[in-house]
Amino acid sequence: MSLNILEISYLIASLTFILGLKMLSHPDSARKGNLLAAAGMGIAVVATLVLYQDFDATKGLNYGLIFLGLVVGTVIGTIMAKKVQMTAMPQMVSFFNGMGGACAALIAIIEFQHHQHLQITGFDGELLVMLLGLLIGSVSFSGSLIAYGKLEGKIKDRVLPMNQAVNMLLLLGIVILIAFQMYAGSDPLMFYILLGVALIYGVLFVMPIGGADMPVVISLLNSFTGMAAAFGGFLYDNKAMLTGGILVGSAGTILTILMCKAMNRSLTNVLLGAFGATAAGAGKSAEGDQTVREISLSDTAVLLSYSQSVVIVPGYGLAVAQAQHICHELEKLLEEKGVEVNYAIHPVAGRMPGHMNVLLAEADVPYERLQEMEEINPRLANTDVVVVIGANDVVNPAAKNDPASPIYGMPILEVDQAKNVIIMKRGMSSGYAGIENELFFYPKTRMLFGDAKNSLQKLAAEVKEV
Repeated sequence: MSLNILEISYLIASLTFILGLKMLSHPDSARKGNLLAAAGMGIAVVATLVLYQDFDATKGLNYGLIFLGLVVGTVIGTIMAKKVQMTAMPQMVSFFNGMGGACAALIAIIEFQHHQHLQITGFDGELLVMLLGLLIGSVSFSGSLIAYGKLEGKIKDRVLPMNQAVNMLLLLGIVILIAFQMYAGSDPLMFYILLGVALIYGVLFVMPIGGADMPVVISLLNSFTGMAAAFGGFLYDNKAMLTGGILVGSAGTILTILMCKAMNRSLTNVLLGAFGATAAGAGKSAEGDQTVREISLSDTAVLLSYSQSVVIVPGYGLAVAQAQHICHELEKLLEEKGVEVNYAIHPVAGRMPGHMNVLLAEADVPYERLQEMEEINPRLANTDVVVVIGANDVVNPAAKNDPASPIYGMPILEVDQAKNVIIMKRGMSSGYAGIENELFFYPKTRMLFGDAKNSLQKLAAEVKEV
Protein backbone atom coordinates (compact mmCIF):
# COMPACT_ATOMS: atom_id res chain seq x y z
CA MET A 1 0.00 0.00 0.00
CA SER A 2 2.76 2.44 1.02
CA LEU A 3 4.66 1.58 -2.18
CA ASN A 4 1.65 2.58 -4.29
CA ILE A 5 1.31 5.85 -2.42
CA LEU A 6 5.03 6.49 -2.94
CA GLU A 7 4.71 5.94 -6.69
CA ILE A 8 1.70 8.26 -6.81
CA SER A 9 3.72 10.88 -4.91
CA TYR A 10 6.52 10.59 -7.47
CA LEU A 11 3.97 10.95 -10.27
CA ILE A 12 2.56 14.11 -8.66
CA ALA A 13 6.08 15.49 -8.24
CA SER A 14 6.88 14.75 -11.88
CA LEU A 15 3.75 16.58 -13.01
CA THR A 16 4.65 19.62 -10.91
CA PHE A 17 8.11 19.68 -12.54
CA ILE A 18 6.58 19.64 -16.02
CA LEU A 19 3.94 22.25 -15.21
CA GLY A 20 6.47 24.40 -13.36
CA LEU A 21 8.83 24.34 -16.33
CA LYS A 22 5.98 25.34 -18.63
CA MET A 23 5.05 28.23 -16.34
CA LEU A 24 8.65 29.46 -16.33
CA SER A 25 8.25 30.40 -20.01
CA HIS A 26 6.42 33.63 -19.11
CA PRO A 27 7.36 36.20 -16.42
CA ASP A 28 3.75 36.53 -15.27
CA SER A 29 3.66 32.87 -14.22
CA ALA A 30 7.37 32.19 -13.61
CA ARG A 31 7.26 32.82 -9.86
CA LYS A 32 4.29 30.47 -9.41
CA GLY A 33 5.96 27.87 -11.62
CA ASN A 34 9.09 27.97 -9.51
CA LEU A 35 7.08 27.54 -6.30
CA LEU A 36 5.03 24.73 -7.85
CA ALA A 37 8.15 22.79 -8.86
CA ALA A 38 9.69 23.38 -5.42
CA ALA A 39 6.51 22.05 -3.79
CA GLY A 40 6.73 18.96 -5.99
CA MET A 41 10.31 18.39 -4.89
CA GLY A 42 9.18 18.74 -1.28
CA ILE A 43 6.50 16.11 -1.83
CA ALA A 44 9.07 13.73 -3.34
CA VAL A 45 11.52 14.20 -0.45
CA VAL A 46 8.90 13.73 2.30
CA ALA A 47 7.31 10.74 0.55
CA THR A 48 10.72 9.05 0.19
CA LEU A 49 11.57 9.52 3.86
CA VAL A 50 8.17 8.37 5.12
CA LEU A 51 7.13 5.66 2.65
CA TYR A 52 10.29 4.10 1.19
CA GLN A 53 10.73 0.66 2.77
CA ASP A 54 13.70 -0.90 1.01
CA PHE A 55 16.25 0.01 3.63
CA ASP A 56 18.45 -2.56 5.37
CA ALA A 57 16.79 -2.76 8.79
CA THR A 58 20.00 -4.00 10.45
CA LYS A 59 21.84 -0.81 9.51
CA GLY A 60 19.06 1.49 10.54
CA LEU A 61 18.48 4.99 9.28
CA ASN A 62 19.60 8.15 11.07
CA TYR A 63 16.57 10.39 10.58
CA GLY A 64 18.10 12.97 12.91
CA LEU A 65 21.07 13.40 10.60
CA ILE A 66 18.80 13.55 7.55
CA PHE A 67 16.60 16.17 9.23
CA LEU A 68 19.69 18.19 10.19
CA GLY A 69 20.88 18.12 6.57
CA LEU A 70 17.47 19.30 5.35
CA VAL A 71 17.40 22.17 7.86
CA VAL A 72 20.98 23.30 7.20
CA GLY A 73 20.51 23.11 3.42
CA THR A 74 17.22 25.00 3.58
CA VAL A 75 18.65 27.76 5.76
CA ILE A 76 21.78 28.21 3.63
CA GLY A 77 19.79 28.18 0.37
CA THR A 78 17.23 30.66 1.69
CA ILE A 79 19.85 33.08 2.98
CA MET A 80 21.83 32.95 -0.26
CA ALA A 81 18.72 33.50 -2.38
CA LYS A 82 17.55 36.40 -0.22
CA LYS A 83 20.89 38.18 -0.16
CA VAL A 84 22.03 37.69 -3.76
CA GLN A 85 22.16 40.79 -5.93
CA MET A 86 20.83 40.58 -9.47
CA THR A 87 24.37 41.14 -10.76
CA ALA A 88 25.53 38.06 -8.82
CA MET A 89 22.71 35.80 -9.98
CA PRO A 90 24.90 34.00 -12.57
CA GLN A 91 27.43 33.15 -9.84
CA MET A 92 24.72 31.71 -7.64
CA VAL A 93 23.31 29.65 -10.51
CA SER A 94 26.78 28.26 -11.20
CA PHE A 95 27.35 27.46 -7.53
CA PHE A 96 24.02 25.69 -7.07
CA ASN A 97 24.54 23.83 -10.33
CA GLY A 98 27.91 22.65 -9.10
CA MET A 99 26.35 21.36 -5.91
CA GLY A 100 23.85 19.37 -7.99
CA GLY A 101 26.71 17.81 -9.95
CA ALA A 102 28.51 16.96 -6.72
CA CYS A 103 25.39 15.22 -5.35
CA ALA A 104 25.09 13.13 -8.52
CA ALA A 105 28.77 12.13 -8.30
CA LEU A 106 28.39 11.21 -4.61
CA ILE A 107 25.40 9.01 -5.45
CA ALA A 108 27.56 7.13 -7.96
CA ILE A 109 30.38 6.76 -5.43
CA ILE A 110 28.08 5.47 -2.68
CA GLU A 111 26.32 3.02 -4.95
CA PHE A 112 29.64 1.77 -6.31
CA GLN A 113 30.64 0.77 -2.77
CA HIS A 114 27.73 -1.69 -2.73
CA HIS A 115 27.99 -2.74 -6.36
CA GLN A 116 31.68 -3.69 -6.46
CA HIS A 117 31.04 -6.75 -4.28
CA LEU A 118 28.36 -8.17 -6.60
CA GLN A 119 29.13 -10.88 -9.13
CA ILE A 120 27.59 -9.72 -12.42
CA THR A 121 27.63 -11.85 -15.54
CA GLY A 122 27.07 -10.29 -18.95
CA PHE A 123 26.51 -6.62 -19.63
CA ASP A 124 26.43 -4.56 -16.41
CA GLY A 125 24.05 -1.74 -17.20
CA GLU A 126 23.95 -0.54 -13.59
CA LEU A 127 27.73 -0.08 -13.54
CA LEU A 128 27.57 1.90 -16.79
CA VAL A 129 24.98 4.23 -15.26
CA MET A 130 27.22 4.74 -12.20
CA LEU A 131 30.25 5.52 -14.35
CA LEU A 132 28.34 8.00 -16.49
CA GLY A 133 26.80 9.62 -13.41
CA LEU A 134 30.25 9.91 -11.83
CA LEU A 135 31.76 11.35 -15.01
CA ILE A 136 29.10 13.93 -15.80
CA GLY A 137 28.49 14.91 -12.17
CA SER A 138 32.22 15.45 -11.56
CA VAL A 139 32.70 17.51 -14.71
CA SER A 140 29.67 19.63 -13.79
CA PHE A 141 30.93 20.12 -10.23
CA SER A 142 34.49 21.22 -11.01
CA GLY A 143 33.46 23.14 -14.14
CA SER A 144 30.72 25.03 -12.29
CA LEU A 145 33.08 26.04 -9.49
CA ILE A 146 35.56 27.40 -12.04
CA ALA A 147 32.71 29.26 -13.77
CA TYR A 148 31.70 30.67 -10.38
CA GLY A 149 35.23 31.88 -9.74
CA LYS A 150 35.53 33.47 -13.19
CA LEU A 151 32.18 35.25 -12.89
CA GLU A 152 33.15 36.45 -9.40
CA GLY A 153 36.42 37.81 -10.82
CA LYS A 154 38.58 35.54 -8.66
CA ILE A 155 39.85 33.35 -11.51
CA LYS A 156 41.29 34.79 -14.71
CA ASP A 157 40.93 33.32 -18.20
CA ARG A 158 43.89 31.05 -18.85
CA VAL A 159 44.61 28.98 -21.93
CA LEU A 160 47.12 26.21 -21.35
CA PRO A 161 49.57 25.31 -24.12
CA MET A 162 47.91 22.81 -26.47
CA ASN A 163 44.71 23.11 -24.46
CA GLN A 164 42.56 21.37 -27.10
CA ALA A 165 45.04 18.51 -27.44
CA VAL A 166 45.14 18.02 -23.67
CA ASN A 167 41.34 17.97 -23.48
CA MET A 168 41.18 15.48 -26.33
CA LEU A 169 43.64 13.21 -24.49
CA LEU A 170 41.60 13.49 -21.30
CA LEU A 171 38.42 12.58 -23.18
CA LEU A 172 40.19 9.61 -24.75
CA GLY A 173 41.42 8.54 -21.32
CA ILE A 174 37.89 8.78 -19.93
CA VAL A 175 36.54 6.57 -22.72
CA ILE A 176 39.30 4.01 -22.09
CA LEU A 177 38.68 3.98 -18.34
CA ILE A 178 34.95 3.41 -18.80
CA ALA A 179 35.54 0.70 -21.41
CA PHE A 180 38.04 -1.04 -19.11
CA GLN A 181 35.58 -0.97 -16.21
CA MET A 182 32.83 -2.41 -18.35
CA TYR A 183 35.11 -5.17 -19.64
CA ALA A 184 37.01 -6.07 -16.46
CA GLY A 185 34.21 -5.42 -13.97
CA SER A 186 34.14 -3.14 -10.92
CA ASP A 187 37.66 -1.95 -10.18
CA PRO A 188 37.89 0.57 -7.30
CA LEU A 189 41.26 1.95 -8.45
CA MET A 190 40.04 2.63 -12.00
CA PHE A 191 36.81 4.07 -10.62
CA TYR A 192 38.60 6.70 -8.55
CA ILE A 193 41.09 7.43 -11.33
CA LEU A 194 38.05 8.17 -13.52
CA LEU A 195 36.79 10.51 -10.79
CA GLY A 196 40.10 12.40 -10.75
CA VAL A 197 40.36 12.66 -14.54
CA ALA A 198 36.75 13.92 -14.77
CA LEU A 199 37.41 16.62 -12.16
CA ILE A 200 40.55 17.74 -14.02
CA TYR A 201 38.69 17.80 -17.34
CA GLY A 202 35.96 19.98 -15.81
CA VAL A 203 38.59 22.52 -14.74
CA LEU A 204 40.45 22.55 -18.07
CA PHE A 205 37.19 22.62 -20.02
CA VAL A 206 35.99 25.88 -18.42
CA MET A 207 39.30 27.61 -17.63
CA PRO A 208 39.98 29.17 -21.08
CA ILE A 209 36.41 30.34 -21.64
CA GLY A 210 35.88 34.10 -21.60
CA GLY A 211 33.26 35.83 -19.48
CA ALA A 212 31.22 36.91 -22.50
CA ASP A 213 30.66 33.24 -23.36
CA MET A 214 29.50 32.23 -19.88
CA PRO A 215 25.78 32.01 -20.80
CA VAL A 216 26.59 29.05 -23.04
CA VAL A 217 28.81 27.42 -20.43
CA ILE A 218 26.22 27.78 -17.67
CA SER A 219 23.46 26.25 -19.79
CA LEU A 220 25.76 23.39 -20.87
CA LEU A 221 26.86 22.61 -17.31
CA ASN A 222 23.22 22.79 -16.25
CA SER A 223 22.36 20.13 -18.82
CA PHE A 224 25.24 18.00 -17.49
CA THR A 225 23.83 18.19 -13.97
CA GLY A 226 20.38 17.24 -15.22
CA MET A 227 21.72 14.18 -17.02
CA ALA A 228 23.72 13.15 -13.95
CA ALA A 229 20.58 13.45 -11.81
CA ALA A 230 18.68 11.32 -14.33
CA PHE A 231 21.31 8.60 -13.98
CA GLY A 232 20.73 8.73 -10.23
CA GLY A 233 17.04 8.26 -10.91
CA PHE A 234 17.87 5.12 -12.89
CA LEU A 235 19.97 3.74 -10.04
CA TYR A 236 17.27 4.27 -7.44
CA ASP A 237 14.32 3.58 -9.74
CA ASN A 238 13.09 7.00 -8.61
CA LYS A 239 10.57 8.39 -11.08
CA ALA A 240 10.64 11.94 -9.73
CA MET A 241 14.43 12.12 -9.84
CA LEU A 242 14.45 10.64 -13.32
CA THR A 243 11.83 13.04 -14.64
CA GLY A 244 13.45 16.09 -13.06
CA GLY A 245 16.87 15.13 -14.43
CA ILE A 246 15.54 14.53 -17.94
CA LEU A 247 13.71 17.87 -17.94
CA VAL A 248 16.76 19.80 -16.76
CA GLY A 249 19.10 17.91 -19.09
CA SER A 250 16.96 18.29 -22.19
CA ALA A 251 16.08 21.94 -21.50
CA GLY A 252 19.74 22.75 -20.83
CA THR A 253 20.83 20.98 -24.02
CA ILE A 254 18.28 22.82 -26.17
CA LEU A 255 19.25 26.13 -24.58
CA THR A 256 22.94 25.39 -25.15
CA ILE A 257 22.32 24.78 -28.85
CA LEU A 258 20.35 28.02 -29.10
CA MET A 259 23.11 29.91 -27.29
CA CYS A 260 25.77 28.43 -29.59
CA LYS A 261 23.73 29.51 -32.59
CA ALA A 262 23.40 33.01 -31.14
CA MET A 263 27.19 33.17 -30.67
CA ASN A 264 27.95 31.51 -34.03
CA ARG A 265 29.98 28.82 -32.24
CA SER A 266 30.04 25.06 -32.57
CA LEU A 267 29.16 22.73 -29.73
CA THR A 268 32.25 20.68 -30.58
CA ASN A 269 34.48 23.62 -29.76
CA VAL A 270 32.65 24.07 -26.48
CA LEU A 271 33.32 20.47 -25.48
CA LEU A 272 36.98 20.74 -26.46
CA GLY A 273 37.44 23.85 -24.37
CA ALA A 274 38.19 26.11 -27.33
CA PHE A 275 35.03 28.15 -26.88
CA GLY A 276 35.78 31.78 -26.14
CA ALA A 277 39.52 31.18 -26.23
CA THR A 278 40.13 33.38 -29.24
CA ALA A 279 42.89 35.84 -28.52
CA ALA A 280 41.60 39.17 -27.43
CA GLY A 281 42.13 41.98 -29.84
CA ALA A 282 42.55 39.70 -32.82
CA GLY A 283 40.33 41.89 -34.95
CA LYS A 284 41.48 45.06 -36.58
CA SER A 285 40.43 48.37 -35.10
CA ALA A 286 37.87 50.50 -36.83
CA GLU A 287 39.21 52.30 -39.90
CA GLY A 288 38.49 55.81 -41.12
CA ASP A 289 37.07 58.52 -38.85
CA GLN A 290 38.03 57.75 -35.22
CA THR A 291 36.19 60.74 -33.76
CA VAL A 292 34.00 60.11 -30.73
CA ARG A 293 30.97 62.39 -30.58
CA GLU A 294 29.49 63.14 -27.16
CA ILE A 295 25.97 64.29 -26.37
CA SER A 296 24.65 66.19 -23.38
CA LEU A 297 21.83 65.05 -21.12
CA SER A 298 19.57 67.91 -22.25
CA ASP A 299 20.12 67.14 -25.95
CA THR A 300 19.48 63.45 -25.27
CA ALA A 301 16.23 64.28 -23.48
CA VAL A 302 15.04 66.43 -26.39
CA LEU A 303 15.99 63.80 -28.98
CA LEU A 304 14.15 61.06 -27.09
CA SER A 305 11.08 63.15 -26.27
CA TYR A 306 10.48 64.17 -29.89
CA SER A 307 11.04 60.70 -31.34
CA GLN A 308 8.28 58.41 -32.49
CA SER A 309 10.06 55.17 -31.67
CA VAL A 310 12.85 54.37 -29.20
CA VAL A 311 14.55 51.02 -28.61
CA ILE A 312 16.56 50.37 -25.44
CA VAL A 313 19.35 47.76 -25.57
CA PRO A 314 20.18 46.56 -22.03
CA GLY A 315 23.51 44.89 -21.24
CA TYR A 316 25.53 43.72 -18.28
CA GLY A 317 26.41 47.33 -17.43
CA LEU A 318 22.74 47.96 -16.66
CA ALA A 319 22.78 45.06 -14.22
CA VAL A 320 26.01 46.23 -12.57
CA ALA A 321 24.57 49.72 -12.04
CA GLN A 322 21.26 48.28 -10.76
CA ALA A 323 19.58 50.76 -13.09
CA GLN A 324 16.67 48.62 -14.31
CA HIS A 325 14.07 50.47 -12.20
CA ILE A 326 15.04 53.97 -13.31
CA CYS A 327 15.26 52.65 -16.88
CA HIS A 328 11.63 51.54 -16.60
CA GLU A 329 10.77 54.94 -15.17
CA LEU A 330 12.33 56.64 -18.21
CA GLU A 331 10.37 54.30 -20.47
CA LYS A 332 7.08 55.34 -18.81
CA LEU A 333 7.94 59.04 -19.11
CA LEU A 334 8.56 58.67 -22.83
CA GLU A 335 5.34 56.73 -23.30
CA GLU A 336 3.42 59.57 -21.68
CA LYS A 337 4.81 61.78 -24.43
CA GLY A 338 3.53 59.40 -27.11
CA VAL A 339 6.85 57.69 -27.82
CA GLU A 340 6.79 53.96 -28.59
CA VAL A 341 9.44 52.26 -26.43
CA ASN A 342 10.67 48.67 -26.73
CA TYR A 343 13.63 46.67 -25.45
CA ALA A 344 15.95 44.71 -27.73
CA ILE A 345 17.21 41.53 -26.03
CA HIS A 346 20.24 39.64 -27.34
CA PRO A 347 20.19 35.91 -26.44
CA VAL A 348 23.58 36.05 -24.69
CA ALA A 349 23.41 39.53 -23.17
CA GLY A 350 24.54 39.43 -19.55
CA ARG A 351 26.23 36.51 -17.85
CA MET A 352 23.59 33.80 -18.01
CA PRO A 353 20.74 32.82 -20.33
CA GLY A 354 17.80 35.17 -19.87
CA HIS A 355 19.77 37.54 -17.61
CA MET A 356 18.27 40.70 -19.13
CA ASN A 357 14.75 39.24 -19.14
CA VAL A 358 15.00 38.50 -15.42
CA LEU A 359 16.53 41.91 -14.69
CA LEU A 360 13.78 43.84 -16.49
CA ALA A 361 11.02 41.62 -15.15
CA GLU A 362 12.20 42.54 -11.65
CA ALA A 363 11.52 46.18 -12.56
CA ASP A 364 8.00 45.24 -13.80
CA VAL A 365 8.78 46.01 -17.44
CA PRO A 366 5.89 44.54 -19.48
CA TYR A 367 6.96 41.28 -21.08
CA GLU A 368 5.43 42.33 -24.39
CA ARG A 369 8.01 45.11 -24.69
CA LEU A 370 10.94 42.69 -24.58
CA GLN A 371 11.74 41.96 -28.22
CA GLU A 372 14.06 39.12 -29.23
CA MET A 373 16.87 39.78 -31.72
CA GLU A 374 15.14 38.14 -34.70
CA GLU A 375 12.00 40.16 -34.04
CA ILE A 376 13.54 43.58 -33.46
CA ASN A 377 16.34 43.64 -36.06
CA PRO A 378 14.04 44.19 -39.12
CA ARG A 379 12.46 47.15 -37.31
CA LEU A 380 15.64 48.97 -36.28
CA ALA A 381 16.05 50.74 -39.63
CA ASN A 382 12.80 52.60 -38.91
CA THR A 383 13.70 53.35 -35.29
CA ASP A 384 14.42 57.00 -34.46
CA VAL A 385 16.75 56.39 -31.51
CA VAL A 386 18.45 53.33 -30.06
CA VAL A 387 19.78 53.72 -26.51
CA VAL A 388 22.48 51.17 -25.64
CA ILE A 389 22.94 50.80 -21.87
CA GLY A 390 25.92 48.73 -20.81
CA ALA A 391 26.00 46.46 -23.88
CA ASN A 392 29.05 46.20 -26.12
CA ASP A 393 29.97 43.10 -28.13
CA VAL A 394 26.33 42.27 -28.95
CA VAL A 395 26.00 45.55 -30.91
CA ASN A 396 29.48 45.64 -32.45
CA PRO A 397 29.23 45.85 -36.29
CA ALA A 398 32.63 44.11 -36.51
CA ALA A 399 30.68 40.88 -36.19
CA LYS A 400 29.37 41.62 -39.70
CA ASN A 401 32.17 43.65 -41.26
CA ASP A 402 35.52 42.35 -39.99
CA PRO A 403 36.47 38.74 -40.88
CA ALA A 404 39.56 39.06 -38.63
CA SER A 405 37.45 39.87 -35.56
CA PRO A 406 37.05 37.16 -32.89
CA ILE A 407 33.29 37.84 -32.92
CA TYR A 408 32.94 37.72 -36.72
CA GLY A 409 29.80 35.83 -37.71
CA MET A 410 28.08 36.27 -34.37
CA PRO A 411 24.49 37.48 -34.84
CA ILE A 412 24.16 40.95 -33.31
CA LEU A 413 21.52 43.55 -32.64
CA GLU A 414 21.86 45.71 -35.76
CA VAL A 415 21.53 49.03 -33.96
CA ASP A 416 23.82 50.64 -36.55
CA GLN A 417 20.79 50.58 -38.88
CA ALA A 418 18.82 52.98 -36.65
CA LYS A 419 18.61 56.70 -37.42
CA ASN A 420 20.38 57.70 -34.19
CA VAL A 421 22.36 55.71 -31.63
CA ILE A 422 23.11 56.82 -28.07
CA ILE A 423 25.57 54.70 -26.09
CA MET A 424 25.65 55.05 -22.32
CA LYS A 425 29.01 53.92 -20.90
CA ARG A 426 31.47 54.85 -18.18
CA GLY A 427 34.28 55.10 -20.74
CA MET A 428 35.67 53.69 -23.96
CA SER A 429 36.59 50.28 -22.56
CA SER A 430 36.06 47.19 -24.69
CA GLY A 431 33.64 44.35 -24.01
CA TYR A 432 34.60 40.84 -22.92
CA ALA A 433 35.78 40.02 -26.42
CA GLY A 434 38.57 42.55 -25.82
CA ILE A 435 38.10 44.42 -29.10
CA GLU A 436 37.24 47.98 -29.99
CA ASN A 437 33.63 48.66 -30.90
CA GLU A 438 33.55 50.43 -34.27
CA LEU A 439 29.98 51.54 -33.56
CA PHE A 440 31.42 54.18 -31.19
CA PHE A 441 32.89 56.04 -34.17
CA TYR A 442 29.89 56.00 -36.50
CA PRO A 443 28.63 59.49 -37.49
CA LYS A 444 25.14 58.66 -36.19
CA THR A 445 26.47 57.54 -32.78
CA ARG A 446 26.63 59.78 -29.72
CA MET A 447 28.32 58.83 -26.43
CA LEU A 448 26.75 59.69 -23.08
CA PHE A 449 29.46 58.98 -20.54
CA GLY A 450 28.80 58.24 -16.87
CA ASP A 451 27.37 55.70 -14.46
CA ALA A 452 24.24 54.17 -16.00
CA LYS A 453 22.01 54.67 -12.97
CA ASN A 454 23.14 58.24 -12.31
CA SER A 455 22.87 59.18 -15.99
CA LEU A 456 19.39 57.66 -16.31
CA GLN A 457 18.19 59.49 -13.20
CA LYS A 458 19.39 62.82 -14.60
CA LEU A 459 18.00 61.97 -18.02
CA ALA A 460 14.57 61.17 -16.58
CA ALA A 461 14.58 64.52 -14.80
CA GLU A 462 15.48 66.28 -18.07
CA VAL A 463 12.71 64.44 -19.98
CA LYS A 464 10.15 65.66 -17.44
CA GLU A 465 11.15 69.26 -18.24
CA VAL A 466 10.88 68.90 -22.03
